[in-house]
Amino acid sequence: MALTLGITGMDGKTEAELRAAFDIANAAGRWALGGDDADVVVVDMDSLYGPMSWLRLHAAGKRVIGLTAMERTQTDFRLARPIDPAVLASLLDGLSAGMPAPEPPVAAAASDPAPVAAAFAYAPASTPHTPESSVEPPGDERDADAAEPDTTPELDLEPESQPIGHDLADASNVPDHDRPLSDWIGPRGLSQRVRLQRGDGPVLLLDVPAGVWHGQAALKPLAGYFDGSLSIDDFDAPSDAEWESEAASLGAAQPVARLRWFGGLQAGKGAIADGHDPAGRFRLLKWPQTEREYPKHFRIATAMMKAPATVAEIADASGVAREEVADFVNANLATGYAEPATDPAADTSAPAPRGGGLLDRIRGR
Repeated sequence: MALTLGITGMDGKTEAELRAAFDIANAAGRWALGGDDADVVVVDMDSLYGPMSWLRLHAAGKRVIGLTAMERTQTDFRLARPIDPAVLASLLDGLSAGMPAPEPPVAAAASDPAPVAAAFAYAPASTPHTPESSVEPPGDERDADAAEPDTTPELDLEPESQPIGHDLADASNVPDHDRPLSDWIGPRGLSQRVRLQRGDGPVLLLDVPAGVWHGQAALKPLAGYFDGSLSIDDFDAPSDAEWESEAASLGAAQPVARLRWFGGLQAGKGAIADGHDPAGRFRLLKWPQTEREYPKHFRIATAMMKAPATVAEIADASGVAREEVADFVNANLATGYAEPATDPAADTSAPAPRGGGLLDRIRGR
């Protein structure tokens, strides 16, 4: 039984273009076209109704490919337009390798994780979300401290610079001295695939140049990796065979951006991280991924989307402790989803505020 690909939230011309590309990309016949109940659904995120279609599918737990000309999208995966059949083929191959077999007793096709990483490299996606006012979880789930982790993290895989150094880090640009894991997985970090395990802690397979990692879905157990610093000797470079075997057992590739977000969440220990004004205002540039392990983040994001605000103002609006708000702000500053807000009074380029009503405008004449 073939995996199914649904098409929704797009006009007839775009759908015809996608179907034509699908016919070319699906030469092996692994996929069949379906509806909203398909294994994966493509949504035109540039259309008027695309974001609403995504909200409905996301609330139903569906995996969604966002068709968009933008560099980022809030969907699980991204398909750039204009549609390239070769890129679509790589994306479908990667999804096939990372998804369970459609029926027993066929073994899962995840034994070869390489197509997954290849497909994701072709289709960088990101994790902002449109506010889900209609799908907020019920109170008992929203306030739970140990909600079920999201096992299908969204991908924010942007092509990164190719490794040019030796060993595990680029010796010409990257210092080998001890530094936090957040630095090792940053732009000037590890230059090849590595394995990381501390004591009896979880195993992490990190491929920073490709923007992916393999490991458990839950983030909270990884907090110890972001405490203190790591030396280059804490990492080892597995062979290709070892990598493939261990990656298959750990599950599908996840975005390194998700680890960077988590590192940012740990950075301030309940306070705004160094380099930013603790009393300043912050705003969300787009809706971020909200992890199920941190259900209160949904309320924080909702409050932040309304207007730039201080940590205290966001805490009051969301009903969440200031320490948790500061951590959330740090996480989204680290991934580029939030930024410090400019004070309109100090911004001479900002337009003057208009009167609040008709009488104000009449009086101003």
